[in-house]
Amino acid sequence: MADLITEPNLADVDGFYERLIAAHAGLDDDASRQLNAKLILLLANHIGDNAILDTALKLARRARDGSD
Repeated sequence: MADLITEPNLADVDGFYERLIAAHAGLDDDASRQLNAKLILLLANHIGDNAILDTALKLARRARDGSD
């Protein structure tokens, strides 16, 4: 798998989490899902490396499936 940073790498994890939650304030479930999808696509575009993105998808799926 490509080198994906999985260790904490944000200067202010709690602050980012608060801003992420605030971005969802007042949104219904559909709008919240759309915001998440847009954010994912923006960040994927920023990363721009398919190998890294494939690794992230695999790790996220494993976590979802309970195998990680």
